[in-house]
Amino acid sequence: MSSQGGSGWDGETLIQRYDEVRAHTETLAAPLSPEDQTVQSMPDVSPTKWHRAHVTWFFETFVLADHEPGHKPFDEHYPFLFNSYYETVGPRYSRPDRGLVSRPGVAEVGSYRANVDERFRDLVAALDGGTLDKLLPTIELGFHHEQQHQELLLMDIKHVLSLNPMRPVYAGRPGEPAESDQLGWVDVEGGLVELGYEGDGFCFDNELPRHQVWLEPYRLADRLVTNGEWLEFMADGGYRRHEFWLSDGWAKVNAEGWRAPFYWTEVDGRWFEHTLNGTWPVNPGLPVSHVSFYEAEAFASWAGKRLPSEAEWEHAVIDGAGVPAEGAGGNLADTETWHPRAAGPAAAGRLRQAFGDCWEWTSSAYHAYPGFHPPDGAIGEYNGKFMSGQMVLRGGCALTPPDHARATYRNFFPPGARWALSGVRLADGGVGSRRGTDAA
Repeated sequence: MSSQGGSGWDGETLIQRYDEVRAHTETLAAPLSPEDQTVQSMPDVSPTKWHRAHVTWFFETFVLADHEPGHKPFDEHYPFLFNSYYETVGPRYSRPDRGLVSRPGVAEVGSYRANVDERFRDLVAALDGGTLDKLLPTIELGFHHEQQHQELLLMDIKHVLSLNPMRPVYAGRPGEPAESDQLGWVDVEGGLVELGYEGDGFCFDNELPRHQVWLEPYRLADRLVTNGEWLEFMADGGYRRHEFWLSDGWAKVNAEGWRAPFYWTEVDGRWFEHTLNGTWPVNPGLPVSHVSFYEAEAFASWAGKRLPSEAEWEHAVIDGAGVPAEGAGGNLADTETWHPRAAGPAAAGRLRQAFGDCWEWTSSAYHAYPGFHPPDGAIGEYNGKFMSGQMVLRGGCALTPPDHARATYRNFFPPGARWALSGVRLADGGVGSRRGTDAA
C-alpha cells in the first residue's frame, strides 16, 4: 500500500481525520434498525453491523496491536468473527454465514467501535514523531479502507431492502424524469502515455508503479449509457440473442434468467427499478446501473462499439497537467442522491459523468502493472491476491466518498457481478470495434 509520504499529518490532524471517517460510517448506519443491520441477503452481501465491526477490527489489528502498551483485543472472539480475508492474521468466520452471527448485536458493535476509537486517540497522542511517521501509511490505509466499506455498506443494504416486500426506503428522493440526450463522442489522440498514480498523496498499491502504454487513436462516449438506450437493447432481443454475448455471459443469462438489469422488475408491462430511495418506474434519462461486465460487453457488441480499456479511460480523463477532467464535482456520495443522475449539458471535447454516478466497466482484466510488488506482511494481501478472474472498473459511483475517487483508482469485480453500482461507457476506434446495429 502506498501513502506517498503522508506529509501534512500530525497527531492532532490525524485524530481529527480519524474521527471524521469513523463518524461518517455511523451516519450511514443511523437510518437502519438493528434488524436491518443483521441481515445477510446473499453471500456477496455483508450485514451492516459486520462492516462497522470489520473496519474497527482493522484499526485494532494493524495499528493498536503492535503499538499499544499491554495490548489486549477488545474481545477474544472478534479477531475470528471480523477478519475478512487476511490469512496472515489467522482463521476467520465463513463469509457466506456472517448473517448467522446474531451476537454481538448492534449495540455491542457500537461499544466496540467506541472503545477502539478511544484507544486509537490515546495511542496517537502518546506516540513520538518518528513512530507516528512509520505508522502513517497504515493509518491512512485504514481511512481509505473504511471509506471502501462505507460504499459497500450502502450497496449491501440496497440488496437487503430490495428483498423486503414493503419496499422500504433508505434515504433520499428519486431523480426528476429525464429523457436520454444525444450521445456525443470525445476524440483522444493516443500515443505513448504514462499511467498509474503520480503525486504525494495516498494511493492503493495496485495503482503503482507508473508505467508507459501505447494507445492507438480512439474515442469515448461523452456520457454513460442510459436506461432508455438499455430498453432499446432489451426490445431488440438483447437478452435473447446469443450473438452479442461472450460464452460465459450467455451461460449466466440462461442459468440465472437475466432479462433486465439487476434491480429492474416488470409489472403489467412496465419496468420498475429498486433504489435506495424507493422503487420507481424506470427513468429513461438516467444511466443504466447494476449491470455486469457480461451485460456491458453484450450491449457494446449490439451497439457496434466496445468497452474502453482501463488505460484508455485513465488517459482520457486526465488532461496534460494531470488534473481530472471534471474534478471532484461529479455525483458522488456527498450529493446524497444515492443513485445515478442524468448527465449534465454536453461540452465539446469533454467527458461527462467521468466521476460518480456509476462505476464504469472496462475491457481490462484486473492484473498487476509491470513491476508491481505487493507490500510485505498481511497488508500485502489487500489487493494483489485478487488479481485473477476479475475485471477493472473506473470512475466511482453515487455511493463513493468524494475524497476517495481519483482517476487512477482501480476498482474490480468478477465479470458476473451485478449488485455493485456499475454502468457502461462506450468506446470506438483504437483496437477496433465489433459490428452491430450501431444503435448507440
